[in-house]
Amino acid sequence: MSDKEDFTEHDWRRFLTSIGEDPNRSGLHETPARVAKAWKHWTSGYDQDPVAILKAFEDGAEEYNELIVVRGIPVYSHCEHHLAPFFGKATVGYLPNGKIVGLSKLTRLVDVFSKRLQVQERLTVQIANTLMEVLEPKAVGVVIKCRHMCMESRGIRTPGEETITSAMLGELQPNLALRTEFLALARDS
Repeated sequence: MSDKEDFTEHDWRRFLTSIGEDPNRSGLHETPARVAKAWKHWTSGYDQDPVAILKAFEDGAEEYNELIVVRGIPVYSHCEHHLAPFFGKATVGYLPNGKIVGLSKLTRLVDVFSKRLQVQERLTVQIANTLMEVLEPKAVGVVIKCRHMCMESRGIRTPGEETITSAMLGELQPNLALRTEFLALARDS
């Protein structure tokens, strides 16, 4: 039996009432159902196993010994401190050690961890650590650049600021030339 208690349409109706709205007015009548459905989607990463997504291939990878990088991966998540959205782009790369993964799987991996309440720093490390664990590559690099609505729309209110986080594992830590190459590939073109 799960300890999970569902947040229902009734709770969203109560929320609307608590901020001074009438959940029965025509523009808001269907909002509780839409918001409940949206939050199920935005947090669907909890129901997915990131390791299961990364089906590795050994065929064809044994000869490849250069970086594989996918950049421009969309990131849409919610800050665990305010439930406010943050969004941007991720670059994920690795230096294979005999195993490769389908390129779309890197995008799916980012999506799984993004669809959980997050802080950008942890999101970056979770992606890198999972790739390192499953593929056992020589190196993994992840760079994420996002705008945070908790900073832009409240508090300090600084529109347009971007937060950049990175995780460099394996040979990307001691090998300055490899690190420089990865960061050059990760830069916006």
